[in-house]
Amino acid sequence: MEKSRIKSVDFMVKAIAAANTMHRDELLFYYKGILYPRTICSPETFKALESFEARRDDVILAGYPKSGTNWLSQILTDLIAISQKKTPGSESSLIAEEQEVISYLEVGDAEKYERMTKLPSPRFMVTHLRPENLPESIFQNNAKILLLIRNPKDVATSYYHFSNGMALLPSYETWDDFFTDFMTKKMAWGCCFEYLSEWNKYADKENIMTITYEDVKENPALSVKNIAMFLGIPLTEEQLQLVVERSSFQSMKKNSDKTHGSFGNILFRKGGVSDWKNLFTEDQSKKMDKVFEEHIAGTKLGKRLKYDLYCKA
Repeated sequence: MEKSRIKSVDFMVKAIAAANTMHRDELLFYYKGILYPRTICSPETFKALESFEARRDDVILAGYPKSGTNWLSQILTDLIAISQKKTPGSESSLIAEEQEVISYLEVGDAEKYERMTKLPSPRFMVTHLRPENLPESIFQNNAKILLLIRNPKDVATSYYHFSNGMALLPSYETWDDFFTDFMTKKMAWGCCFEYLSEWNKYADKENIMTITYEDVKENPALSVKNIAMFLGIPLTEEQLQLVVERSSFQSMKKNSDKTHGSFGNILFRKGGVSDWKNLFTEDQSKKMDKVFEEHIAGTKLGKRLKYDLYCKA
């Protein structure tokens, strides 16, 4: 297993074991009005996160759960390795200190941010948090943020399967039960539509690049090239192809045992587009259309999602 992943996998194994001993109603807790998984997040960690000092050259991947953050993490990790003159996937591309740090900003113990001060630049972080719950220093110091969004019907579908496979989250007997919770803001990390609405306020900032899951799926090479340009990382054609190849769904699923341990199969299920058509009833589809129309449709992020193309039957 890649060394930099060991700490994260070990942490998750312990968190899952703890979650397996808990009642369904105990798995999530509220912090500032939003639900989070109890065994991987804590009020103490959120409090410590407030004083986290971001660097200007930090690279942050922001995305609502099940928007493709594991996929884009692979791309960004490889691009950063290339920027450091290292070969993606090689032992030399791994930093010893990373064993002590879990890449998800809000996940882990409250002391992790002190350990992060020792990491060399550029530091790479992932977050599912809404912008108002991120440390102010991220925006004050203009850290680079890649904002990943995905059509909400596929997000809901993927989240449903994930919830039923991952012990950290409450499971559901039926899709209908899940859909009700998804639409009534009872999900870990909050409401998908509120997430998009809040991030839309930041979409025009120069240090933020928005990319959609569907765009990366449709043209991986162009997407990787655009991300590299945004980060100021020059790529040879050979390097570009290597990053694209290593981040393909087939490649990541094949290597998931090495990268994500026993829960790799839960993370890498299908990696497709329009799987929502297998679950949504016509009524549910119309309900989500209405909410999207009311809250997101006319916004910059709403337009980027190409909702009519990906979310209309």
